[in-house]
Amino acid sequence: MRKNFGKQTWVLPQPVLIIGTYDKEGNADAMNAAWGGVYDANKIIISLSPHKTTENIVANRAFTVSFGDVKNLLAADYVGIVSAHAEPQKMQKAGLHTHRAEHVAAPVIEEFPVTLECELEEFTKDGNVIGKIVNVSAEEEVLTGGKIDLGKLGLLIFDPVAAAYRVVGEKVGNAFADGKKLAK
Repeated sequence: MRKNFGKQTWVLPQPVLIIGTYDKEGNADAMNAAWGGVYDANKIIISLSPHKTTENIVANRAFTVSFGDVKNLLAADYVGIVSAHAEPQKMQKAGLHTHRAEHVAAPVIEEFPVTLECELEEFTKDGNVIGKIVNVSAEEEVLTGGKIDLGKLGLLIFDPVAAAYRVVGEKVGNAFADGKKLAK
């Protein structure tokens, strides 16, 4: 028997996206956002309410998106619960280090091994940030055969039902191939 839960924002799983920006003084900032994903072939969309991060994105027309990983769970959670308005030293307290991205005016957070560099395309009136992905970089340690290996990455996902983080990794099938068995 099926149980109804009413209206919920339970699209499962949700990514743990770490949004990196620079403020007007050039200080790096980061926040954790779960409501985001692919938007067209080379774009990302992230639903954000007004934050220091959104101010920074609009001012610089650029941002980075890193993927939270299990090695950096505490830092990933911390930057999501503490505002840079309230805690200017939030990056240092989280133990995060940055350098400027090669293609956009935004920070790469060194502890997170995969980063998307994005140019702001649109900030919608309802708070959606749409960015054009201009580069993806990854540390060698999370690559297998020259590609990002989710098993090595220890990718975090957010479980909104249990208010928990979970880890992705086990391969259980082959996309665009396994279903062909039913076509025979």
